[in-house]
Amino acid sequence: MMKKLFAIVLVALIALPAFSQLKFGIKAGVTSSTVPTYDVSSGTTNIAALKDAAFGFHAGAFIRLTILGIYLMPEVVFASTTYDYNVQTAPATPVIPMSQKFNKLEIPVLLGLKLGPIRINAGPSATVLINSPKALINDPDFKDMYRNATFGYQAGVGFDLFNTLTFDARYGGSLAKKFGDDVTIGGQTLSLDSRKPTFMLSFGLMF
Repeated sequence: MMKKLFAIVLVALIALPAFSQLKFGIKAGVTSSTVPTYDVSSGTTNIAALKDAAFGFHAGAFIRLTILGIYLMPEVVFASTTYDYNVQTAPATPVIPMSQKFNKLEIPVLLGLKLGPIRINAGPSATVLINSPKALINDPDFKDMYRNATFGYQAGVGFDLFNTLTFDARYGGSLAKKFGDDVTIGGQTLSLDSRKPTFMLSFGLMF
């Protein structure tokens, strides 16, 4: 029995390279995200988003292991998006336009199916915040609203050309209820709404 099992494993290891393909690649693209909004209660501060959506960019690298049309593709991608707000701390004070830039590492691990040049994929994604967003309110506790890491998912479609060029369109969502935590500043409670959907378009090169 052990000899048969060893023979099966040996044949599988020898045959696997014939049925598998390992590719390395780099990618870059644009991102459209719904702007997270602030809920302010028990106070006079007002933080209003100037637009419903904001555009950003992303760039990174990936590995794609394909076996019999099924592939596993982990990625490490830097993503940056800037959100614009109008901030008013009291009714008699002027409205001040302010921006917040979020720089993140997106680490999705996608499982997909390859049908000729067309691909479909989905999988979990971790997001790690790598900067401290500018505080919209002058208080040292404001930065405590933002979580350093959140978890979500990505799903989408793509296609390959000449086994070298790759294009992807994806939807990303969050598995966390909140983008950040509630904080109380000067008797006011501030919280961020649930993380909003993100759409990503990217172009890549495989080697």
